[in-house]
Amino acid sequence: MSEPLDGLAATVTGFARTLRAAGVGADHERTRTLLRALDHLDVARPRDVYWAGRFTLCAGPDDLPRYDRCFQAYFGGRAADRRAAAPVTVTRHTLTLNDDPGKDTGDDTGDEDERDSAPGSASRTELLRHRDVAALTEAERAEVHRLLSMLRAGRAPRRSRRFEPSSRGRLDQRRTLREALRKGDVARLLRRTHTVRPRGVVLFVDVSGSMAPYAETLLRFAHALVRGEPRATRVYSVGTRLTPVTAELRHRDPGTALAEASLAIPDWSGGTRLGEELREYLARHHARGQIVVIASDGWERGDPSLLGAQVARLARQAYRVIWVNPHKGYEDYEPLTGGMRAVLPYLDDLVAGHSLAAYEALSERLAHA
Repeated sequence: MSEPLDGLAATVTGFARTLRAAGVGADHERTRTLLRALDHLDVARPRDVYWAGRFTLCAGPDDLPRYDRCFQAYFGGRAADRRAAAPVTVTRHTLTLNDDPGKDTGDDTGDEDERDSAPGSASRTELLRHRDVAALTEAERAEVHRLLSMLRAGRAPRRSRRFEPSSRGRLDQRRTLREALRKGDVARLLRRTHTVRPRGVVLFVDVSGSMAPYAETLLRFAHALVRGEPRATRVYSVGTRLTPVTAELRHRDPGTALAEASLAIPDWSGGTRLGEELREYLARHHARGQIVVIASDGWERGDPSLLGAQVARLARQAYRVIWVNPHKGYEDYEPLTGGMRAVLPYLDDLVAGHSLAAYEALSERLAHA
């Protein structure tokens, strides 16, 4: 009647992770509560799963619209109607998850059909999250891109050098003296505190030939980061030229943003001279206090020692340097290319970048760095 416990736990954990990326406070304790609730329900009924998750994973009214969107995207069905207690019809959009795009899915309204399709749909979605983007069909890749567009991870705050008036904090001598001179007496002591803003992220996306299977998905991940924190995110494409694409990725629609970014990038599927491009970036900009993310497989056509020297400079400036390598997702991966060997001593993190689950993990890492 229900799927095995291990499969159910993996599905629920993945759903909770998706909710957290969308801003819902579905923490580990709430996830365990949902699993305990599902032990007493029929997990083959989408309506039961929907309401159990809504009661346990949502912390307030603001979470409900996000929960509905995530439930629809993750389980491939329409969320239950909150205004009625009657059974609902769940329409399954299986086109993006089936290998046979010509198969007629239809609208299944019977309870028996729902019980047959719900676990399979959730399991296929969970499997899709962990599959290599390079091995997906066009329909599956479109589904991954749609889920990426829903990432709404926050950003770790940092204390800036600027101050703002506050009721507590250090004494603001200048404002206190100015007010005393204006009023002729020290009526009160004014105080100030540091402002807080999101920690900045600088993302370099390798668009060379060896990264062609992953470049578009990485740019869609970059679009989600820009949409989440537009003032604290900068994105550059790297190949044979350093190209800023932040402005293009600020467009609300992911497809339009990717189309504009593609037009702005002149060196798609070319070579990689990452060392020269990082040197160019450091000659014009800085990365002080920011998180630098470099998404590349490390196949450097230039001098690897130059690449290592520039990453070392970044490491001295940046709060953290994270290298995203699609091949890191495989158990037998070893950083043997010249570029990877040159930069490895200066990296804070070397993470995978081959699947939707890897991008979700990277988003969580940026949110808590």
